[in-house]
Amino acid sequence: MSTVDDITALILDDHAAFRRGFARLDDARDEQEMLAVWDALALHLDIHAEAEEAILYPHLVKHGDDGEDETADAIGDHNKIRDAIAEAKLHPVGSDEWWAAVGTARRENSEHLAEEEDEALPDFRRHASFELRAELGQRWLTFYGEHKNGRNLPFRDKDPQQYVADHR
Repeated sequence: MSTVDDITALILDDHAAFRRGFARLDDARDEQEMLAVWDALALHLDIHAEAEEAILYPHLVKHGDDGEDETADAIGDHNKIRDAIAEAKLHPVGSDEWWAAVGTARRENSEHLAEEEDEALPDFRRHASFELRAELGQRWLTFYGEHKNGRNLPFRDKDPQQYVADHR
């Protein structure tokens, strides 16, 4: 199996892109540049959360040692990131309120990435077969293709406990 097709490798690729995106935002020097970087980053964060909720977490909740708790925590994290992105859209780019919302998204995302990389993904790798990881990797790539620029994705918060119950 090629690691390129492994869903965990694809997720880690996205995580690296998020870190680079926030670094680019630090370097942005005017509102136009900030908006260009932030719009692309915020959309990627939203699509990524939807992809994980559609593809990874329905399997982790069933197969991980702590799958239910890790899944509920991740869904809650996604909600906080989505809420911060929505808050940023309410304010002029570059304003103090906008930076506060972007900062919240960054902080929540950083915490989520660390938890996912240190807990959820290792748990999933220990319990998922290489075949499943490859199959989910193909579904991940297809998901991104089918939802280019977020097409037909709701970007709505989900109740973490209900999500776990629905996928148990």
